[in-house]
Amino acid sequence: MSDCFAGIDLGGTIIKAAVFGGGGERLAERQDSTGDGEREGGVAVWKVRVRELLCGLEEECGRVAAVGVSSPGLVAGDERSVLSMPGRMDGLEGWEWSGWLGRGEGVPVVNDAQAALLGEVWCGAARGCRDAVMFTLGTGVGGAIWSGGRLLRGHLGRAGHFGHLCLDLDGEPTIAGMPGGLENFVGNFSVRERSGGRWESTRALVAAVAAGDAVARQVWERSVRALACGVATVINIVDPERVVIGGGIAVAGEQLFPLLERELAAVEWRPAGMAVPVVAAELGEWAGAAGAAWRAAQWIGACGSGAEA
Repeated sequence: MSDCFAGIDLGGTIIKAAVFGGGGERLAERQDSTGDGEREGGVAVWKVRVRELLCGLEEECGRVAAVGVSSPGLVAGDERSVLSMPGRMDGLEGWEWSGWLGRGEGVPVVNDAQAALLGEVWCGAARGCRDAVMFTLGTGVGGAIWSGGRLLRGHLGRAGHFGHLCLDLDGEPTIAGMPGGLENFVGNFSVRERSGGRWESTRALVAAVAAGDAVARQVWERSVRALACGVATVINIVDPERVVIGGGIAVAGEQLFPLLERELAAVEWRPAGMAVPVVAAELGEWAGAAGAAWRAAQWIGACGSGAEA
């Protein structure tokens, strides 16, 4: 399909691949386990599975016009590979997808959090925005910045790593070395420590809150206040017209958004009473694939939206 584009979201556990039409409609989708650490014929199995997923989609839909990849890690300046991804996904750093996937026009690579925001800008909760930010709340905290109608990557691609925003000078360092980072207060990985060992995950903590547990409520309210301070800090720095909340924690829904609004009302700078809308992501687990597909469309000059990734 000459007017369709494929996006591949390479996650640490699951690879998601989909074909999108020119307006962001998802036409076909497939997924498989990543198999990080496994090999097949001397090749990392995730590389094999990405190619198999794309082949399967094109058998179903016909050859797409372009392919993009959403990936963890810092992306190189030319957007053709991942510059840095220490500790996992062996073989990802420096790997260019164009030859492997048979794409002479090249395959753009986008950081996964940045790809999620691009997806939401294209056909989700940030559609129509010139300035927006996204917080991705999962095991840790990631994010991305859309400024003046383009993705803000920064010098090395670090822009939007909101999880390393400092909230406590004396706190434990994040993996980036920042003391008391936002993700230490909100990330799923720290729930056990934050709750004194009573809960192992955000899902379990939120369930206890919904059931009326007073200790869970105390832990959760502190976490959401930390998130509000992080969101308000980013609002002060980049002045977005909308904040999108995505990732696993965002599914807390009614346990999250009313409380977050209350906490933001106490800390957000609101000139002339103007608050920044904070909304839930709309694309769910397919946001990264959508953002990668949109970047691929722009890569070959097929996207006429006027916005830049």
